[in-house]
Amino acid sequence: MSMRTLPLLFLNLGGEMLYILDQRLRAQNIPVDKARRVLNDIISTMFSRKFMEELFKPQELYSKKALRTVYDRLAHASIMRLNQASMDKLYDLMTMAFKYQVLLCPRPKDVLLVTFNHLDAIKRFIQDSPTILHQVDETFRQLTETYGGLSAGEFQLIRQTLLIFFQDLHIRVSIFLKERVQSSNGRFVLPVSGPVPWGTEVPGVIRMFNKKGEEIRKIEFKHGGNYVAALREGSFELHGDRVLKLGTNMYSVNRPVETHMSGASKNLASRTQESIAPNPLAKEELNFLARLMGGMEIKKPSGPEPGFRLNLFTTDEEEEQAALTRPEELSYEVINIQATQDQRRNEELARIMGEFEITEQPRSSASKGDDLLAMMDGL
Repeated sequence: MSMRTLPLLFLNLGGEMLYILDQRLRAQNIPVDKARRVLNDIISTMFSRKFMEELFKPQELYSKKALRTVYDRLAHASIMRLNQASMDKLYDLMTMAFKYQVLLCPRPKDVLLVTFNHLDAIKRFIQDSPTILHQVDETFRQLTETYGGLSAGEFQLIRQTLLIFFQDLHIRVSIFLKERVQSSNGRFVLPVSGPVPWGTEVPGVIRMFNKKGEEIRKIEFKHGGNYVAALREGSFELHGDRVLKLGTNMYSVNRPVETHMSGASKNLASRTQESIAPNPLAKEELNFLARLMGGMEIKKPSGPEPGFRLNLFTTDEEEEQAALTRPEELSYEVINIQATQDQRRNEELARIMGEFEITEQPRSSASKGDDLLAMMDGL
């Protein structure tokens, strides 16, 4: 596994989260100043210097629950609040969108272009906030410095590490189902058309060479697809045409999105319940959470302005039902880390978590207009 995968995973998933939140804030007619504050707070926390320093340290990926805990804290870095079921649904959409993008990358290196597409879109969210823009530009420079000189083989290892992380996730998403890029069992359908990777030829020719490297024979065959040559390579500069469209905002058109767990995933979840035996990576995972959360400079909401609740379901009843029916193995509310021997580290993490404690806003304090209902309508 690659030790350089975590920054790409985190930034791309974070970009997808911001796409979803931005779309719903606009769709529900949330006041512009309040919507801008929510996005600014989350982006500022996401790209804080200390947090990025921890993120870019070479390290292995840990469990989905550990990473999910970081996003839970990130999503609550503003006046917005999400219940457990809504956070689950948001995370499902984030992970399936990025999984699809990784699968469709023409070259392993193109995952970097996908990341730049997310950063470009994030910068448009905060174009009136020069301080936060500077934070994002600094992260771009870190990405260029870290990944700019990697070989094709190193990018291939990064791509394989990402696919291993996503391999058991088969959540059906209505946008993908309607566009027929996802099958009914939650697996993606890979295309047999479009541009081939930059620097490669359209399939259809077999060339044979002699020992001197001279071409002596050429055989053509029908490849069964509809491929075309890539016109140009996407830009890896701070500003430029990325060419690749993967990682751009698929929620820019106002349309309902729903997620469903496929039958295969339900069966898998029932077979993969976490063992109660101590996890040999528990201590490292605990350290990982403590370091990342310690780097999050979360500013607690100040002033008299009340928070509002984000609901990704049509009604409160649907949200409550989803929380009751979701398999226990896929609930991320509590991270099962068996590290009781390291009492000092437990106390340190408890202290950090305590500093990030979110005070629940009374339901009566938020008006119906502020409840972002109907985030994802049914199919």
